[in-house]
Amino acid sequence: MSDSLSIALLSGGLDSATAAALALKDGNRVIGLSFDYGQRHRRELQAAERIAHQLGLEDHHCIEVNLSAWGGSSLTDPSQSIPSDGVKAGAIPSTYVPGRNTVFIAIGLSLAEARGAERLVLGVNAVDYSGYPDCRPDYLNAFQALAGLSSKAGREGHGTQLWAPLVTWSKTRIVEEALQLGVPIAETWSCYSGGEHPCGVCDSCRIRDAALRDAGRPDLCS
Repeated sequence: MSDSLSIALLSGGLDSATAAALALKDGNRVIGLSFDYGQRHRRELQAAERIAHQLGLEDHHCIEVNLSAWGGSSLTDPSQSIPSDGVKAGAIPSTYVPGRNTVFIAIGLSLAEARGAERLVLGVNAVDYSGYPDCRPDYLNAFQALAGLSSKAGREGHGTQLWAPLVTWSKTRIVEEALQLGVPIAETWSCYSGGEHPCGVCDSCRIRDAALRDAGRPDLCS
């Protein structure tokens, strides 16, 4: 284990758990950071806590940022239905949460600078997901430029680097990597619907289950 420290945004889902495991594989010490933002699928926070423990993270913080106060997403507004008819090409679904990644990355950069972390680990993926604007390479590149300008560490030339190793990976490749890294896939939570068990029909469940079947692990499906 090196002295390099990373902060990993840990949602409780497969992608963020895999990204955190990749940072550990690189020899980094890792602190997990999760957010209670008023999401209807708060089961993911329980999953994040279990994953942080099983991966052996150095620490794990859960911060409350109530994005549900103004809604704007079916993930934070229970009066809206979670889409269950599959991803539509070229359309941003109602599960997009306005400003979510911008808020989360900003807080993650604050923790990273305070702790002297070299990297902020993000599990965002632009290939198999729903076309969210804040999961795309151009967004990350622009935020990296902002991070360099907005912090003391950045101005001094040693700012935190945004690290999104999965951003161009297929979901199947993510599952295969997670299996190799020993990520506790059964402990991760991806379902948007907020029930006691995964619904199997929301976009997130569909994408996850298809990749698990492609990777030869249908036993881990919803």
